[in-house]
Amino acid sequence: MFSLNVPVPGSVARLASGLYPQLVAFDTLREQFTLVVKRFDASMLEAGSPDYQLSALRKHLPEVVAGTPAFEARADSIDYFETPTRGTGPVVYLPVDSPGIVDLHWQLVDAYGAVEGLEGDNYVPHITLARGGSTVDADRLTHQSIEPVSWTVSELLLWDSRYRESLTRYSLPA
Repeated sequence: MFSLNVPVPGSVARLASGLYPQLVAFDTLREQFTLVVKRFDASMLEAGSPDYQLSALRKHLPEVVAGTPAFEARADSIDYFETPTRGTGPVVYLPVDSPGIVDLHWQLVDAYGAVEGLEGDNYVPHITLARGGSTVDADRLTHQSIEPVSWTVSELLLWDSRYRESLTRYSLPA
């Protein structure tokens, strides 16, 4: 699966580092932080091998995001999904407030469709910190105040889950 992501600033990693003593209670801690704007599963892309699909996506995506300006994003609290659509719960995350991310998400959903249960009306811009463990621990974290993290989103990354890395960068404004 491919995804279009917003780069997450180093200040998020520093924030997660400060939360580490509370996060160790969870089964899995994120070491690399991502903010997914849109997922692209095989059903949304032209038929063919993953490499062919990636090539077609790289060609078409700039047309879809053309004109997208840089925008602001802010994370200032902790929340969790008790029962996530995929994988083990709870999922502890930083909700990201950004009308620009939401607008871009809908623009991409209009062009490619939505992954059921994760996108469209179900989309919540967020940065996952940890998953698995107890909801009591997750709930306790939601009551902790954090130093807000704000940044300007000036680029997007096309992510390839096969290699767990970004393959293409798109500068904003696109």
